[in-house]
Amino acid sequence: METEGGITVRRALELPGLRGGLPEVLTCAERLDRTVRWVHAGEAPNLPALLKGGELLLTTGLGLGSRPADQRAFVRRLADRDIAALVVELGPRFSRLPAAIVDAARTAGLPLVQLHREVPFVAVTEEIHTEIVNGHYALLRRAEEVHRRCTQAVLGGGGVPQVLGILADFAANPVFLETPDGRLLFAAGSGTAPAGADPLQVWEGLRAARAARAAPPADAVLVEVPGGGHGTGSVRARLVLLAVSGPLVTVHRMAAERAAGILAVVLMQARQEEEVAARGRGDFLTDLAEGRIAPGDAPAQAGVLGFRPGGDPLLPVVMRLAPGSAPSGSWALLARAVVEELAAVGAPVLVGVRPVEGRVPLLLALRPGTTRAALADRVAGALRAGAARAGLEGPGDRTPAVVVVGAAGGWTAAGAGLRHAAEAATAAQGLGERPWYDARRLDIDLLLWRLRDHPDLASFVDRAIGPLLEHDRTSRPALLPTLEAYVAHAGRKAEAARELHLNRQTLYNRLARIGELLGTDPDDPQSVLALSLALRARRHTR
Repeated sequence: METEGGITVRRALELPGLRGGLPEVLTCAERLDRTVRWVHAGEAPNLPALLKGGELLLTTGLGLGSRPADQRAFVRRLADRDIAALVVELGPRFSRLPAAIVDAARTAGLPLVQLHREVPFVAVTEEIHTEIVNGHYALLRRAEEVHRRCTQAVLGGGGVPQVLGILADFAANPVFLETPDGRLLFAAGSGTAPAGADPLQVWEGLRAARAARAAPPADAVLVEVPGGGHGTGSVRARLVLLAVSGPLVTVHRMAAERAAGILAVVLMQARQEEEVAARGRGDFLTDLAEGRIAPGDAPAQAGVLGFRPGGDPLLPVVMRLAPGSAPSGSWALLARAVVEELAAVGAPVLVGVRPVEGRVPLLLALRPGTTRAALADRVAGALRAGAARAGLEGPGDRTPAVVVVGAAGGWTAAGAGLRHAAEAATAAQGLGERPWYDARRLDIDLLLWRLRDHPDLASFVDRAIGPLLEHDRTSRPALLPTLEAYVAHAGRKAEAARELHLNRQTLYNRLARIGELLGTDPDDPQSVLALSLALRARRHTR
């Protein structure tokens, strides 16, 4: 019988050392399959306090005491320590074990053995310890065999399912790989499990127990799969073995720990391969945008990447993340999350990543019956949800992701549309937050962005709104927000007042003060246009 890293009491009694003492089992013969973790010999009255559990205790009885009450108390303390068995050598102290000791052992459920011949305790201890060490080595060899088989499976092109299958067959029980927050990634059942032991049904039962806040089964084996995060305790996933068809013992945990190391490598490799593939798609889309791929060659190359839109128009979309917001290793997670979110859109999609520029370019097929605006709404929502899942955008971000949607068209227009959307996404940084921007409505911002390094643009901004900026550095209330709201509403004072939460007279007074500072008439359409351009240009020149 396999033990938890030791041998059984029965096996210890069969070894030559104890067998030579003519052992006689006095109590609890049915419990001789208890595990012996270690052997201890001693005679001190305080001996129980020195034990940790699982020991086979050898003694001549000198520390047991002479009074029945002391003897019963000594045996009870041993049982409370959960030792494996008590072995007493008969001799000068006891010619036969007193009834108080025997009755106390029987009551406590402690196997009690008496030796009718003297044995060298040192030799017995060495012999049993050697057996225990050999048992540990045998367990290690079995676990290493699982490790070897898993390694061969991975080197042969296998992945997570093959590793889990090997572990499930070895443990003869279902094995699961879950995320750190408890979501199922993979499940594997044992080929030797009885019919009806469906691992997914087993998982549903475990999930229901967790939902009811029940503790995990005591005989389950949980092993963390290390991850590649920034913290030393980063966990990528968790292996779960459940005792459904049979018990789980030490060797199963040892095998699971070794399998977890292989799974860490497999998952890291999968993430790296996924990122390489996502970068490859991003390179294709960038080459298409920059004219390095002819429109006539693009459909075939896109087909190799799995994108086959047929004859439907193509909608170019670009999401730009804040610079530095995507640390190394997060692009694969982002690409996968975006693809999964876009699956609900129901249209062919090609998603790539460009980490250097902080962009996610993509093309979608615009199916008949779907409007550009409706598809843009769904795509923008999917992109933002993917970024949130990858931890790259959240409610507290000061520079949220920008999504820009280009004009729909065929392969001839797709490259220019992607280029236009990418440049517009850069120019849109710092604008008011919106679900998505229409690239065609960002042309003025794009033009100003392209002129950002021209000294005439900085001079224009200084002439148009310089005095107002100087006023706001030293005086209150600041007037720039008033001007921004006013021009954003194209000079409609009532709407600007509502946005600023001002009464109309206060707004009129502030606009009059702005007119004095700038030497212009805020009611003049040409002045409003010039101020609007200056405010937009200021984002790129400051």
